[in-house]
Amino acid sequence: MGLAEIVENIDFRDRIHVFDDRSHAGEMLAKWLKQYEGREDVIIFAIPAGGVPVAVQVSKKLNVPWDLAVTRKLHIPWNMEAGFGAISWDGTTILNKSLVDSLGLTSGEIDRCVEEEKKAIQKRSEEFRGNRPFPNLEGKVVIVVDDGLASGFSMLVTVKTLRDKAGEVVVAVPTAPVSAIELISSYIDKVVCLNIRSGPLFAVADAYKVWHDLTDRDVIDILRRNNS
Repeated sequence: MGLAEIVENIDFRDRIHVFDDRSHAGEMLAKWLKQYEGREDVIIFAIPAGGVPVAVQVSKKLNVPWDLAVTRKLHIPWNMEAGFGAISWDGTTILNKSLVDSLGLTSGEIDRCVEEEKKAIQKRSEEFRGNRPFPNLEGKVVIVVDDGLASGFSMLVTVKTLRDKAGEVVVAVPTAPVSAIELISSYIDKVVCLNIRSGPLFAVADAYKVWHDLTDRDVIDILRRNNS
């Protein structure tokens, strides 16, 4: 496939603090996804944790179902806030090879990180999805939602995992840097990103007026309230 169609709110280009919070961002995203409203062939996937409150609002506004795509960063052993790649729920793994090389990570260190994140994904999947079977995606339009892209590797491994199962893959995120959009664009059909930013520095949090990290307990509470 070729490069994805890119849809953005040009008024938000390179701006910060454009969303009140994640729920507000989801409501705004839904307005740019109206063509999918009420369609039986559409399903939304949220990447937890931050993508869940965004996806809840998109699902409500579009009246389409949503589920979870439990994906994890491969965390740098000495810096758990940063990642050198990502892994999806079926074990698909993508490494940021240039970063791995610059960090000097050994194959043993990488393997240990992969195994740790596999365990974390299994635990999260059991807590968030229980025994519910994964939905049949044949012929479906899959909309993958997160609260924003940073490096883009978590989204990349998610869409690569879904790509062969779905009829069409759309990424919908409130904010992302140009580099992350470029990273994923050859693996999807469309990306809807309201706040695309260029420049040397980027943080997802800068798109929001109110921002805090979400815990697994926060996600479980949201799931209970919304019967997902």
